[in-house]
Amino acid sequence: MTATTSSPSQDGWRTPFVIILCGCLIGLLSFGPRSVVGMFLMPVSTENGWTRDILSLTIAIQNLMWGVGQPFAGAIADRFGTLKVFWAGAIMYGLGLACMVLPLPPLAMHVLSGTLVGLGLAGVSFNLVLACFAKLLPESRRASAMGMGTAASSFGQFVFAPLTPFLMDMLGWKAALLIFSCVPVLIIPLSFALATRPSSGMGQGTGAEMSIAATLKQAFAHPSYVYLVIGFFTCGFQLAFITTHYPTYLKDLNIEAWVAGVALALIGLFNIVGSLSAGWLSSRMSKRWLLVWIYFSRGAAVILLFVFPPSTALALVFAALMGLLWLSTVPPTSGLVALMFGTRYMAMLYGFVFFSHQVGGFLGAWLGGVMYERTGSYEVMWYLSILFCIGSGLINIPIKERPVAQPVAVPAE
Repeated sequence: MTATTSSPSQDGWRTPFVIILCGCLIGLLSFGPRSVVGMFLMPVSTENGWTRDILSLTIAIQNLMWGVGQPFAGAIADRFGTLKVFWAGAIMYGLGLACMVLPLPPLAMHVLSGTLVGLGLAGVSFNLVLACFAKLLPESRRASAMGMGTAASSFGQFVFAPLTPFLMDMLGWKAALLIFSCVPVLIIPLSFALATRPSSGMGQGTGAEMSIAATLKQAFAHPSYVYLVIGFFTCGFQLAFITTHYPTYLKDLNIEAWVAGVALALIGLFNIVGSLSAGWLSSRMSKRWLLVWIYFSRGAAVILLFVFPPSTALALVFAALMGLLWLSTVPPTSGLVALMFGTRYMAMLYGFVFFSHQVGGFLGAWLGGVMYERTGSYEVMWYLSILFCIGSGLINIPIKERPVAQPVAVPAE
C-alpha cells in the first residue's frame, strides 16, 4: 500500500517550487526572532530590575516547551492537517514575544512568554516544515528540499541578528520586540502552500505494523537509539547557552555592542554551509563518526576562548566556527533514526531525540543566568560545554549503524 499524501498538483499553483519557497520562508520567519531573544536579556532585565537568571529561566522554559510540544504538534498536524497547527503556532509565538515587553512579575513572564513562545515554535518551526516537505514533495526533491529548509532557518538568524541592534538603536528595545512579535503573522498566508489533508502522509502500511507503544518500547530498549538521544542533549545545551548569553558575555568583556549582532549573524551564515555540508557528508560517510567529529570540534572551538585573549577578532572567529557546527548535527542524527527504524514513525522517534535537545537547551539558557549570578562570570558554563562535547562525542562511538531487527508480527485472531 503506497503512502497517502496531499496532492499539490491538484491545486495548480502549489508546485514543488512554491512549496519549497514558502516552507523556507516559514523557517526563516520562525527561527529569526527566536535566535535573537538573548539580545533582549539585559534590556528586559534592567527595565524590570531583575538579575540575569530570571529572564534566563523564561528563555529556558521556551526551549523546554518547544521540545515538549513538538511531538504533539506533529501528531495534531497528522490527524487534523497542518494549517490549524501553523495558525495556532504563529498566534501563540507572536503573543509570547509581545509579553516580554509587558511589566510582568517573574512568574507571569515564565508562564506566559515561556509557554506561549515554546508551544508556538513547536507549531511553526522547521521541524514541521520538513515533515510537510516529506508529505508533499516527490521523493526526488525531498532530500534537497530538507537541506534548503534547514539552511533557510539559519538564514533567518543571519538576517535578524544584525537587524536587532539596528532597530534597538533606532526605535528602542520595546519597539523592536513588538515588531518581531508581528513577524509570525506572516507565516499564516505562507502556510496555505504547505497545507496537508487530515491523516495524510502516514507512510507505508504492511498490514502488520507495530503499534506506537511497541515502537517506543523497542526504540528505548535499543542502546544505539538511547545513545543518540543522550548525545543530542549537548547540541541543545550549547545552542541555547550561546544564543541567550553570548551577547552579554561579549558585553562583559567590554567588546563593542555591534560585535554581538555580527557574531550571531555569522553563526547563522556559516550554519548554512555547515548544514548543507553535513547533509552531503551524511550520505557519503559514517553518520556516527561524523557526529563524533562534530562534537569534538565544538569542544575544541570553545577551548579557543580560553587559549587566546578576548578580542573582536576572536569573538567573530569563534562565531564562524560554531556556525559551521551549529545544526550540522541534524542531518546525521535524523539519518540514523531513519536508518534504524525506517520512516513510519520517524516524526515521533525524532521528536523524542529533539526533546533531549530541548532539555539541554533549557539547562543551557537557565544555568547560564544562575551560574553568572552565583560566580560573576560564565566560566563554569564554558567548562560544562567542553565536558558535554567530549561526553557526546564518546557516547556516539558505539552506535550501530544498521536497521533494527523488526519482530515478527502476530496477526490478530
